[in-house]
Amino acid sequence: MYGKGFVTIFCLVCMAVPAAHAKYDTRYPLVLAHGMGASARIAGIMDYWGAIPAALEGAGAEVYISAVNGMDSTEAKALDFRNQVMEILVISGAEKVNIIGHSHGALYSRYAISNLGLAPYTASFTSIAGPHQGSAMADMIMNGIPQKYHSLVGGSLDMIYALIMGDSNPDSLANGWAVTTHHMRQVFNPNTPDKEGVYYQSWAAKAKWGAPSVLMQVPWLIMLGLEGANDGLVSVESAKWGKFRGVQEGAWYSPGCDHLNIVGMLLGITPGFHAPQFYKNIAADLKARGY
Repeated sequence: MYGKGFVTIFCLVCMAVPAAHAKYDTRYPLVLAHGMGASARIAGIMDYWGAIPAALEGAGAEVYISAVNGMDSTEAKALDFRNQVMEILVISGAEKVNIIGHSHGALYSRYAISNLGLAPYTASFTSIAGPHQGSAMADMIMNGIPQKYHSLVGGSLDMIYALIMGDSNPDSLANGWAVTTHHMRQVFNPNTPDKEGVYYQSWAAKAKWGAPSVLMQVPWLIMLGLEGANDGLVSVESAKWGKFRGVQEGAWYSPGCDHLNIVGMLLGITPGFHAPQFYKNIAADLKARGY
């Protein structure tokens, strides 16, 4: 059910929503769009969104999880995502959806809204740690690979993602270049304008004195010198798009909230930040705004 091209349904509209959960029952279904390098179910053993979908479902929300290639161009992912949203509209009977995208998911879903005809079917777009101005980490990685090795590295990654993640015809090099600062600022953003009638908002994550996820520690330190405050992969400034709602950084004594913690990955241990509740709050706010 988590493979590419399929939509996982976590909750269908119930006959009645308990009064205590009424504030989370958004007018339109929530559609979650995962980031690069992963899928809705990572390597068949770990859910990308952790306990978030179940928490939303338990609170009365109607939730769908999209699944695209872990590594592919923004355009290819956007087309697959667009097709899944259209399927969701048929399944749910809804006129529109509320899209919540994390990391690269915020970019390919944004592209689908602007360039693939999803705008009339999108009530709101919520970006979570999306690299809207690109990532200096991507710049360093992509520019650090000698040109003569691009095909070798890209081909090797494609093979890994096809075999382990189940990607269909992945394109790792295209995905890497897609999130560089030059591409985002000079190509993607100018050609992906916000659409009238869609509510755009964004959140950033920030590791303060260390990344709670061990995998993010070194990237966070590198990014700190290159772009300042960041979550290990995306800077706070790059994460801003539309109405900026703020930075998730946990309690004052917490090392912070990193790129993985903000979607509850790797146990999501961040004192002062609870991923399921954070997304429930997003749902409550969207409902309050009429979405």
